[in-house]
Amino acid sequence: MGTIKETFLSFFKDKEMKQNVKDLLHPITEIIYNEIYIYVWGICFFNCFLFIILLVNLVLLLRMSNKIVVYETISPV
Repeated sequence: MGTIKETFLSFFKDKEMKQNVKDLLHPITEIIYNEIYIYVWGICFFNCFLFIILLVNLVLLLRMSNKIVVYETISPV
């Protein structure tokens, strides 16, 4: 009799047992996926929107920096 880790690993070495566990967990993972996929898509769209906003902000800042003129004051001699 080995440790719990060895027993657990030997339990999953059998291909039929792996398939049984996958078949058992498939409905659970499908339910979880169906519940959260809309949030995953929302996060993806939010990140794309944020990236576009950052690019627009960068372009506007670069345009503003090109229009800034520094006036030098000439001191009287």
